[in-house]
Amino acid sequence: MDSLTPSGPWSRARLDEFLTMTTIPVRLSCRTPSDDLWMLSLWYEWDPETPELRCATSADADVVRFLRAHDDVAFEVSTNDPPYRGVRGRGVATVEPDDEKAVLSRLIHRYLGDDDSPLAKRLLAPERDEVTIRIRPTKLHTWDYASRMETTQ
Repeated sequence: MDSLTPSGPWSRARLDEFLTMTTIPVRLSCRTPSDDLWMLSLWYEWDPETPELRCATSADADVVRFLRAHDDVAFEVSTNDPPYRGVRGRGVATVEPDDEKAVLSRLIHRYLGDDDSPLAKRLLAPERDEVTIRIRPTKLHTWDYASRMETTQ
């Protein structure tokens, strides 16, 4: 396991478990080539061994151009319902081709369950060029409001 220790209430093992089991999209913040802020949501997978978040998107997506101009990012994966908890951080993103659509295929199974839906078929179409976005965290922070929100459960 990498020595990247999160601040906040969770251990690195708990952070790894949350990011591995949670299927809420990552909210990714980056900068445009003109240095404006940009935010988007993407499906992700977490690899605790590297550690890194991996996302997939179309090779011609705006975010690809943005990340090639500025590779520093901030991100968050957090629950949408009480009790609120999650992981946020910052890091460096790289973009690389995914000619075999390996990352996208794993993400489709993670978020949709299989590749039989019209969305999955459209995403996996042979004519669609795909890339992988790798986010290497440099800082991680966790929070968990379960004890403060006991009455909402």
